[in-house]
Amino acid sequence: MTADGHIINLAVLVLNQNYEPLNVCTVRRAFILVDRGKAEVLEHNHASIRTPTHVYDVPSVIRLIYLIRRPRAQRRLSRREIFLRDRYTCQYCGRETRDLTIDHVVPRHRGGRHSWENLTSACKPCNHRKAGRTPDEARMKLLQEPQPPPAAGSPFVYPHLVSRQEWRKFIPEWELRHLRLSTV
Repeated sequence: MTADGHIINLAVLVLNQNYEPLNVCTVRRAFILVDRGKAEVLEHNHASIRTPTHVYDVPSVIRLIYLIRRPRAQRRLSRREIFLRDRYTCQYCGRETRDLTIDHVVPRHRGGRHSWENLTSACKPCNHRKAGRTPDEARMKLLQEPQPPPAAGSPFVYPHLVSRQEWRKFIPEWELRHLRLSTV
């Protein structure tokens, strides 16, 4: 293997035409996409590949010329996802803690559904205080109305973000926040 052999296998972030993270490929694949006119280079790595006649900058981020339509994967309704959505904060008193419970805004015995729009994070004292009532009946106000989180993002990018700082500007802020919270 040549000295440049390991560079060919480095990771390159592939963005859709609308700058949405789409995939991670190798430098070799990125060169092929750019050479065929299917992608353009947005960021270069600090390395280069030498041939007998040319020196090529190694791409770090490429963007496809055409739009790839792909279905959005919805997040699964779970305790962890609700806590992540609410940033591990009680939605009644605003206390940030890891010792949270799930509260049904409209209690299930009163017709409340088990859905993103009816579930929220609550600390134990607030959940006990609210009990089987609605927030209005308990004279408690929600900090924010519960709603479904954005669609699942780009988990294929996460392992590379520590070593590839130049990729961060292409990752949506809510995804970076989600990543920070899930690694805490």
